[in-house]
Amino acid sequence: MTGLSKFRELEVLKKGRYIPFGTTKRTLSGEIMSTPKPANENLRLETLRGYEILDSAPEAAFDDLTLLASYVCQTPIALISLIDADRQWFKSKIGVSVSETSRDIAFCASAILQPDIFIVPDATQDQRFAHNPLVITDPKIRFYAGSTLTANGHALGTLCVLDQIPRELNAEQQEALRALSRQVLAQLELRRNLKRLEQALAARGRAEAERQRTLDELKSALANIHTLEGLLPICLSCKKIQDQRGQWQPFEYYVRAHSEAKVMHKICPDCSKAISA
Repeated sequence: MTGLSKFRELEVLKKGRYIPFGTTKRTLSGEIMSTPKPANENLRLETLRGYEILDSAPEAAFDDLTLLASYVCQTPIALISLIDADRQWFKSKIGVSVSETSRDIAFCASAILQPDIFIVPDATQDQRFAHNPLVITDPKIRFYAGSTLTANGHALGTLCVLDQIPRELNAEQQEALRALSRQVLAQLELRRNLKRLEQALAARGRAEAERQRTLDELKSALANIHTLEGLLPICLSCKKIQDQRGQWQPFEYYVRAHSEAKVMHKICPDCSKAISA
């Protein structure tokens, strides 16, 4: 396995000692400089997780912006990197195959501490990254530029571009990277709002179904009440029915007057026996 695909398996060998990828232990000539966390780290993580985007599937809207960043800045690598508690996770990526790396060696962990674009022209000449495993071994990152994704005052991550040769971004490229990072934030907001709308519509659907069920039950109960109220007074002797005006009518007359039903005359078995006797 070579190049950037070695992210998760990377180990550095120094005088018979292995330094696992993603730690802050000794490297070739010293310590990997520890990156401080933002003062509002807990609120920052709460804001990030409120977007419900970590570990989500790739989405074309984000991939298009990453592709544009790579094209505009002319770099082989471009990422939308979100900084979680102990990792950086890539919502979108160009030029790498892995979906995350350890936070303690992430360039983006330093970038979220900056108010504007964070640029490292040559990582080998920057003491913060000179001994970083991503610099001293494959993929041998040299150049990094990241524009912070800031929501409600909290830096969630970056839209960043990387290269394996030292370089700079001109003013136009820097402004384009800022503009694209704003579009990433807009997509994050749109995605969250759509998700909330879907959840609200689902809750409304459940409420409507419950309301309809309750209404059906009330209708059924009301129908039973009407049935009880509509019991007909029938004479015990002649079997005539008393109508609403208090008049007594033969059963068949009452039925004809109050419904479209037709009355058929038949003789029941008991009456037939009585007649024949």
